[in-house]
Amino acid sequence: MLYIVSTPIGNLKDITLRALEVLKSVQLIAAEDTRHTRKLLAHYGIGTSITSYFEHNKFAKGPYLLRLLKEGQDIALVTDSGTPGISDPGYRLIALAINNDIEITAIPGPAAVIDALVLSGLATDRFVFEGYMPVKSGARRRRIEEIADEQRTVVFYESPHRLLKSLSDLACILGKREVVVLRELTKKFEQVLRNDPQRLLEHFQKEMPRGEFVIAIRGKGK
Repeated sequence: MLYIVSTPIGNLKDITLRALEVLKSVQLIAAEDTRHTRKLLAHYGIGTSITSYFEHNKFAKGPYLLRLLKEGQDIALVTDSGTPGISDPGYRLIALAINNDIEITAIPGPAAVIDALVLSGLATDRFVFEGYMPVKSGARRRRIEEIADEQRTVVFYESPHRLLKSLSDLACILGKREVVVLRELTKKFEQVLRNDPQRLLEHFQKEMPRGEFVIAIRGKGK
């Protein structure tokens, strides 16, 4: 069995009892960042073996994990934080298991996109998740232009060193449209800022962006 296990996005208490049971019972944990996951395991006194499965070894490690699954071992797939398969290479292992008739199940739990959506105060009945914006300026602007007429709430992740560039592009393309910047969700310094992108840009030009960011955009005409 391949278990898709959601883990905390910040606060270590945000983990389900079932997730803890699975992490204790499986033969192996495949983690995006073993150092990060070891902190979680140590916090809960879990001694399960752990191996890495991340963007740069997914093609080499995938067949190895598949072989173990075929041999009858149970494996838990975890990401750095939140739900595996969302904006991380976990979906490739999930697809590999499905294509090889390996039984899979998901242990639901935290997901930064959902936490950000409900905290944003924007419409939640219909939304679009864009993952991470493109790194290159031209591609990023084209992506924003594509979603400019989107009537659903748009949510995407952003890194601290690209936040100012994204906000600048949002200001140029979306004008005064309401944008919500959510920082360090569930952590000690959680912060939610609601304004137009230009005002948000000015704020973070004065206060250096630090931590993990999620951005939510009000749908056009909402």
